[in-house]
Amino acid sequence: MSTDEKEGADGLLSGPGEPRHGSKDTEEILMGLVQALYPRKPYCLVQDWTIFHVEVTDEELSKVRAAGQLPMILFAHNVRFDSERRFDVGDWMRSTFAISFEEGFLFETRNTVYVLCGDGHEKPASLKTIFSFF
Repeated sequence: MSTDEKEGADGLLSGPGEPRHGSKDTEEILMGLVQALYPRKPYCLVQDWTIFHVEVTDEELSKVRAAGQLPMILFAHNVRFDSERRFDVGDWMRSTFAISFEEGFLFETRNTVYVLCGDGHEKPASLKTIFSFF
């Protein structure tokens, strides 16, 4: 990654965004909650997260919605726990498109429920920009 690309990625993640609050509950409480709400679905607890609202045209939005998805992608700097052990503690992750976002901290994709712990951000970004850095 070039210096300009690195600076762009850092700006995308740390630049202005709307501050948001995930859950402040303990990991044990959150694991019990997500297992009760989504009993057969893998889950990850993440910190230092950003929800990207993907900038799409009306036509693209129609296609995303027709696929049962929302134009939202999650990036987290810090995986705290992964029920499937796909990520190690401390790894970063980027999701696919969301299918639901509940209670302000349960970000669901087709394959995983991401539990947003602590504070994070929401911000707009193009799909090209999101995938060019991660």
